[in-house]
Amino acid sequence: MNKVQQITDAIVQQGILPLYFHPDETTSIEVLRALYYAGVKAVEYTNRGEAAFSNFKKMVEVRNVEMPGLLLGIGTIKNRQHATDYLTAGANFLVSPGFVKEVADHAVSNDIFYAPGCMTPTEIIAAENAGLTFIKLFPGNMLGTEFLTTIKDIFPKLLFMPTGGVDATKESIESWYKAGVCAVGMGSKLVSKKLMETKDYAGIEKATKEVLEIIASVKK
Repeated sequence: MNKVQQITDAIVQQGILPLYFHPDETTSIEVLRALYYAGVKAVEYTNRGEAAFSNFKKMVEVRNVEMPGLLLGIGTIKNRQHATDYLTAGANFLVSPGFVKEVADHAVSNDIFYAPGCMTPTEIIAAENAGLTFIKLFPGNMLGTEFLTTIKDIFPKLLFMPTGGVDATKESIESWYKAGVCAVGMGSKLVSKKLMETKDYAGIEKATKEVLEIIASVKK
């Protein structure tokens, strides 16, 4: 099995891609542990602050020692240099807020999973023509479930995952699954700033387990 398919399967199977960033290295690692203990096998850390790269390298070190089987990806990739730096640091996959052709071309040529953020049919077509199969609908709260319902039949070979606007409730998650998603991306609605600031890692683990249970029930 190629790497793209392996990561695709992992995200689809767990039905969620948790994503977060925190400037503190220790907090970043503890959140990763909490997600892993909850049963998550793929996590996106976002490239959003000056400390992101050094934090990520340390997270990879800890993952390699403590968290067998965990796929650790990097989000907010905006150019080829970002992609190259993080792949060298040990990133298993790449995610962007938009479609970046130079990143797509590199990913497709090297069997690297890359999920671009798309908001229009034009962007989705560009991603599909570049050879990508997994699309991040972003921002999900602006697009809504009706957008996916309307365009999904045009792209029968693509997988869609909304990020932004997915609440940690059965109603919200179920509405997206009924629209045809393969998974949901969840950031602050799952790993909230409050839980991170209060270092409530048990709370993050509990919330993640609850969402995984909701997804399992919705997918039945």
